[in-house]
Amino acid sequence: MPDSNLHKLSALGQSVWIDFLSRQMLQSGKLAKMMEEDAVVGVTSNPTIFQKAIAEGTAYDDQLREILDSGEEDLKEVFLLLSSRDVSDGCDLLRKVWDKSHGLDGYVSWEVDPNLAYDREGTIAEARRLHEWIEKPNLYVKIPATEPGLGAIETMIASGRNINVTLIFSLERHKGVMEAYVRGLEKLVESGGDPATVHSVASFFVSRVDTETDNRLDTIGGDATKLKGKLGIANAKLAYQNYLEVFSGSRWKALEAKGATKQRCLWASTSTKNPDYRDVMYVEGLIGPETVNTMPEETIKAFQDHGEIELTLTKDIDAAHKLFADLAASGIDYDDVTDTLEREGVQKFSDSFEELMDGIKSKHGELVKA
Repeated sequence: MPDSNLHKLSALGQSVWIDFLSRQMLQSGKLAKMMEEDAVVGVTSNPTIFQKAIAEGTAYDDQLREILDSGEEDLKEVFLLLSSRDVSDGCDLLRKVWDKSHGLDGYVSWEVDPNLAYDREGTIAEARRLHEWIEKPNLYVKIPATEPGLGAIETMIASGRNINVTLIFSLERHKGVMEAYVRGLEKLVESGGDPATVHSVASFFVSRVDTETDNRLDTIGGDATKLKGKLGIANAKLAYQNYLEVFSGSRWKALEAKGATKQRCLWASTSTKNPDYRDVMYVEGLIGPETVNTMPEETIKAFQDHGEIELTLTKDIDAAHKLFADLAASGIDYDDVTDTLEREGVQKFSDSFEELMDGIKSKHGELVKA
């Protein structure tokens, strides 16, 4: 399907990734089919995703029996053993994409324990462990963009590792993420490393920004409600403007001359949460080169069916700035919105991780009884 909507989207320089990974997808050939028919060139995962995958069906039961028979009882280690097989197999499947794109795409992401989100040294230790566990060039390890996470990101980039920075909500935090990446590359070069071997994406969350802001606008009421459903896209557009600035100056050019690659913006949380909104608005509104959009399956299907393709990411920038001013005038505290989203985002992943542990424990009980 070379003329599908997502192939046309890709032709404009935006990579299509899917935000889900499961053993069922890999074993059934579904992921391979989506790579061909839906232009999918990357995969992200998180504790919530794996919690759903492991809870459903019996695809993990045989390996889980093997792990339990080996005597391993630490639930986190059991999860890592289960998920590592999927991530490793996914990396193998996508390796041809990685080779063909010279390291631009073809990645599978594996997330650091979200309970370490505010522990810099713990994050560094686990990120190193995950990279050593799956020693493949197309593995991304995901680190959340908390304040302590920035230091961990810089350290991991400086050590030559690929990092997917997740849970970015604010423009200032995104600037901090880009700075951590550039500093990490500079340190890598200083130590004699090759920056051409290191890649990173900055996962900037979109729809959650509207969900939080819309709730606050509803509380304010009146004319303020006319501003609903706009901040998510405007926020991402201004993040892209900052990206263009950072990765064009003399400081960056010095690294680029040594082979360094830009830390692309990855639009995450791009399914539409409000049924009143167009179901592909967070894809259509953010189409531009040197970016990634990681979509759930339902958004992929919707965009293939009725998505409209045109370069939109650099349009209406003045309107985006004005929206920020209008929201502030209406009583919306942008910094409080994004701080809340980061805090809740980390908590949601931590809660999912605990559910995941409970799910593995429950599966264990079922298999023992069987």
